[in-house]
Amino acid sequence: MGADQGRFDLTIRGGTVVTADARFEADLGIRGGRVVQIGGQVRGEREIDASGKLVLPGGIDAHVHLTLSDPPGDSGEPRWCDDFHSGTRAAAGGGITTVGNMTFPHPGQTLRAAIERDAAEAERDAVVDVMLHPVLTDPATQPLGDIPALAAEGHTTLKYFMSFGGFRTDPEAYLEATRLAAGAGMLTMVHCEDAAMIAHATDRLMAEGHGAIANYPRSRPIAAEVSATARAVAFAELTGAPTYVVHLSSAGALDEVRRGRRRGAHLAVETRPLYLYLTEERFAEPDGAKYVGQPPLRRADDVVALWRGLANGEVDTVCTDHAPWRYADKVVSGMDVTTIRPGVADLDTLLPMLYSEGVAKGRISLHRFVAATATNAAKLFGLYPRKGTIAVGADADLAIWDPALTKPVRATDFQTNADYSPYEGWEVTGWPVITISRGDVVYDNGRVTGSRGRGTVLRRGPTASL
Repeated sequence: MGADQGRFDLTIRGGTVVTADARFEADLGIRGGRVVQIGGQVRGEREIDASGKLVLPGGIDAHVHLTLSDPPGDSGEPRWCDDFHSGTRAAAGGGITTVGNMTFPHPGQTLRAAIERDAAEAERDAVVDVMLHPVLTDPATQPLGDIPALAAEGHTTLKYFMSFGGFRTDPEAYLEATRLAAGAGMLTMVHCEDAAMIAHATDRLMAEGHGAIANYPRSRPIAAEVSATARAVAFAELTGAPTYVVHLSSAGALDEVRRGRRRGAHLAVETRPLYLYLTEERFAEPDGAKYVGQPPLRRADDVVALWRGLANGEVDTVCTDHAPWRYADKVVSGMDVTTIRPGVADLDTLLPMLYSEGVAKGRISLHRFVAATATNAAKLFGLYPRKGTIAVGADADLAIWDPALTKPVRATDFQTNADYSPYEGWEVTGWPVITISRGDVVYDNGRVTGSRGRGTVLRRGPTASL
C-alpha cells in the first residue's frame, strides 16, 4: 500500500479505513496534503487516535447553492442565507470536503463571467474545496462558444433547467449546448421538470382555489418529472452526452433512466435527502412550507424505489441541493403554490442522516454509502482518484467517523446560517468527529478549525464512467 519511512505532517492511527470496495485496519501517513503511506510504521508531527472509528473519504456534495442567481439587493426579497464561507463551514462540520456550487450568471452575464465571479468569492471565503458548475439560463445572452473554453479551463460540467421558461421556448439551443458539452468531455446536469406541465397544473390549482401549500405536489406533478426525464434521456441518446439527472425524486423518473441505460445512454442519477426520508403528507402540516423543494416530496412508494435504487447502484449519488433559508423567510403566512420559496439546508446532515437511516438500519451497505457520497461523484465530476477515495497519492480528504455516536438533529448545533432543519429532533446514529481537507483538520469535535479562504477552486478532468 506504499511505504514512506520519513516523518509525516499528520498520522491517523488505529482506525478502520473504508473505501467503496475495501475495508481494512491501517494507519495513515499524510504529508503535503496527500496520503503518502497506508499501513506500516507511521510517525507524525500531529497524531490522531482513530481507535474504534471509521476513516472514510471526505464527502463530495456536488450540488449546492452558495451564491445567488441575480445580484443581491435588487428586489428586496429575502435570499438564501449561506455563502461560500458559512456553506463550506457547514460542509466541514458534516464530513464533506468538496462542494459543487451552481454558478448562475447574473442578468446579462456570460457563463465565463459568472465562473470568474464565483471563483473569486470561493478563493476568498471557502473553508473546503469547491467545484463550479456553470448554469445555462439564457442562450440568447450566454454564448455557447464559452462551453468548450470553460471545459479546457477545468470546469467540466454544464447545468440547465427544463423547468425554466427559456427551455420551454427554445429547447433547440439547449440541445446544441448538450452537444457542445459532450464534445468537450463535459457532464451535462439537467433539472428534469417540464415547464409547460408545471404552468398548466399550477394555473388550474389557482383557478380552482386550491393554491394552499398542502397542494404543492399537484403543482409540480410526477408526470412533469417523468416527461422531462424522458426528454433528457433522448437528448443524451441523440448527442452522446454523458448526462446527470439532478435530484431525481420519483420511481417513474427512475424508470425512464433505466430504459435509457438499456438503450446505451450514459446516464447518472442523483437523489436528495428529502426524498429518502419524507413524503408529501408533510405539506399539510401548519408550517409545511419548510419542506418545499423542487421537485416536491413524493409518495411512500417513491421513497421505497429510491432506497432500492441506491442499494443496487441505479442511484449513483446523494447530494443536498443545499439552498438554505431562515425559518421566518421560508415559512410566511399567506404564501401559496406560486409564491413559496424552494430549498432547505442539508450540508450539516447529509452524511449523518444517510449513515443513520441507510447503513445503521441495513438499507445500504457501508461501501454503497462511501460510493454514493464520495467515490461516484469524484469519478463523474473529473476528480478521481485525487478525491473520493483513500489511496497513496490521493488528497488527504478524510472524515473520522464515530459509528456509535447518537444524538438528535438540532439546527442550533450546525454551521449553516439556516436556523431550522426539516429533521429537527430526529435521533441520528453515526457522526463525523474530525474532518480533514488536504491534510488540514478543518473540523474537530464540534468546532470548525479550517480558516476562511483555505479552500481551492478545483480544476477538473473529463467525466468518467462508473
